[in-house]
Amino acid sequence: MQKTVFITGATSGIGKACAEIFARNGYNIIANGRRAERLKDLKNELEKNFPVKVLTVDFDVQEKEQVFAAADMLPSDWQKIDVLINNAGLALGKASFEDADLEDWETMLHTNVEGLLFVSKAFLPFVKKSPAGHIINIGSIAGKEVYENGNVYCASKFAVDAITKAMRIELMPAGIKVTGIHPGAVETEFSLVRFNGDEDKARAAYKGFKPLTGADVADTIWFCANLPPHACINELTITCLQQANVFYYNKNP
Repeated sequence: MQKTVFITGATSGIGKACAEIFARNGYNIIANGRRAERLKDLKNELEKNFPVKVLTVDFDVQEKEQVFAAADMLPSDWQKIDVLINNAGLALGKASFEDADLEDWETMLHTNVEGLLFVSKAFLPFVKKSPAGHIINIGSIAGKEVYENGNVYCASKFAVDAITKAMRIELMPAGIKVTGIHPGAVETEFSLVRFNGDEDKARAAYKGFKPLTGADVADTIWFCANLPPHACINELTITCLQQANVFYYNKNP
């Protein structure tokens, strides 16, 4: 029987790369995102290229009612989830605590923290139906160290780290693996969103070094999801060669 992976934020970046690698390896895909047209394109692309089925669920993870309604309406033949990848998340702005926008703070907390909680809670019953369920939460190196003007984004990812560790302990009796993946700089739409569509600022964020790609992180997630049943990677931090942590880069002139 084919396995199923559920991926939030599947329309771009790490999420889309995860959908591609899991589909390539025969998993059916439940793809979540807010952009219905992109989800449709992703479904068409994956089903054309791989012998898999794709179910799209277009809801905003920060909207509790939408999340639980989607779980309630999940078709019966999709109600066993082998891998849940909580990938949806974002950063907005890069300002000091004094100058930061309150709406940016609220959106980051609602998406990065509450969204992960809502999805995990709503879809946990389906993960428990798998004989080898696995929840993979995408955190960030910013959840390990705080950097200047990262304030609430860092706080949200510290929360993801803590929630992941708690889930690992509390879901262990159910035989569910829980893994936290904490990437460093990854060149996706992340910086474009952070800087409100400013392409120059987005490009400058990666100047002087070769960052990770979404596919790099997806390869790591795939590896973690395919260990022997008795083995679990609890957490993993991944950076590009030229980044040591949130502070230290070996940038080219």
